[in-house]
Amino acid sequence: MNIQWYPGHMTKAKRAMKEDIKLIDLIIELVDARVPLSSRNPDIDELGAGKARMVLLNKSDLADERFNNAWESYFVAQGCHVVKVNSKSGAGLKQINSVVQEACKEKIERDRRRGILNRPVRAMVVGIPNVGKSTFINSFAGKACAKTGNRPGVTKGNQWIRLNKSLELLDTPGILWPKFEDQQVGIRLALIGSVNDQILNKDELAMELIGFLTKEYPQVLFEKYEIETKDPLEALRQVARARACLAKGGELDLVKASNLLIDDFRNGKLGRMTLEFPGQ
Repeated sequence: MNIQWYPGHMTKAKRAMKEDIKLIDLIIELVDARVPLSSRNPDIDELGAGKARMVLLNKSDLADERFNNAWESYFVAQGCHVVKVNSKSGAGLKQINSVVQEACKEKIERDRRRGILNRPVRAMVVGIPNVGKSTFINSFAGKACAKTGNRPGVTKGNQWIRLNKSLELLDTPGILWPKFEDQQVGIRLALIGSVNDQILNKDELAMELIGFLTKEYPQVLFEKYEIETKDPLEALRQVARARACLAKGGELDLVKASNLLIDDFRNGKLGRMTLEFPGQ
């Protein structure tokens, strides 16, 4: 599979972020805990050079807890402050204010020495499409102040949100980067829904997922779909049979089965799993 998706509005969004970065004290980067490295936009490191950094391992409830801890250690070693969160349920969000204060300790001290008291920390919230930025902001702020949607590209422009006296957030659109050098990155992002589904070949994507599950979580395929083969195409046929995905004439509908399998993964119905590992 060759996956690339970089619509024109992302170029505009990146330009806007470059303009706003000089106003920012802290970058809060949301990543998908199932693919923490693949869901990081490498352009953010360049844009945010010299800024305090926080990584939120979002959707951590969908990821394998063993690897959540390993990824937390990985990002701490990179100099980032890290919090594991589930933006939908609100889990982990109470920790964020204190971690923001810790991440911006030097800035707050600098302000105090200059006699500037109670100036709020300004944080830019960044992340790739569909990683949960708007849901995070709405949950964190306690009100629906940013649009949300289960498709990539809902947030179109930057908007400031004042949370309290000590913190202001700048919500930004989800942006990818122009080319995935490693196609495994493109496949992982397609699996979590960060690439427009309309450009994807879903049966090929489903077979990529089956190949991964066969290797890393083999019991899942048997428990959920009674699959015993290691052949991805035959396994997809068995998913279609197990879930009665039939086309006219009683033929197996592999596209329907592919959508069902991918949706089961995205929604956590296959259980908690992580698609990439530190040091891989």
